[in-house]
Amino acid sequence: MCPTISRPIGPNALDRFLGDSLWARALTAAQLDRVKTEIVQRECPTGGFVCRRGEAVEHWIGVIDGLVKMTNLSADGKPTTFTGVPSGGWFGEGSLLKTEARRYDVVALRESRIVRVPRRTFEWLLNTSIPFNRFLLVQLNERLGQFIGMLEAQRLHDPDARVARCVAGLFNPILYPGIGKKLEVSQEEIGYLAGISRQRVNQALQTLQQAGLIKVEYGAIVIEDLAGLRRYGA
Repeated sequence: MCPTISRPIGPNALDRFLGDSLWARALTAAQLDRVKTEIVQRECPTGGFVCRRGEAVEHWIGVIDGLVKMTNLSADGKPTTFTGVPSGGWFGEGSLLKTEARRYDVVALRESRIVRVPRRTFEWLLNTSIPFNRFLLVQLNERLGQFIGMLEAQRLHDPDARVARCVAGLFNPILYPGIGKKLEVSQEEIGYLAGISRQRVNQALQTLQQAGLIKVEYGAIVIEDLAGLRRYGA
């Protein structure tokens, strides 16, 4: 498990992160002050576990900087990746609402800075903030749509379309606000998320670039046509 950072979170980094979070912008000053007081920071190395399957769910988790994946192993040891969460994303609200043990591992694909909102704070916001409840409804609905789209891509589309949907999912402006049009992500990381080889990811990215949907840079992807990327292969 990634270690807790003993030093306080830099106020500028935390303020920027919460300022980009739609739910935090809707809080009162008093509510936001409590969140800042009770939030905890962790730093995870590449390959480190942000959280583990089967553990008690005691935090709502945000990614200040980095990229993590939700993943599981089958009974025969085959890994399956459900989705990736880049900088600006929050996850784990469903497990908190259901009060069940975590059903997946979350692993850092690169060195990542993580923040954790304690369950007591999360539940307090549920009980005191209508805008926070509205945010959660939108978040859960958007997440459901994301997973349905990924399932459709895996069952009905070729690898090019799977990569297109995977990349588009990382640029979701509701789930990951403030991400902009450029994301530093490697072809190997996309391969982990899409469930295909790095070499095949490279071919798919070149195809998507030729179609005018993305621009491939060294270690990064720039979105040229997000709507077209979402429709690709449909």
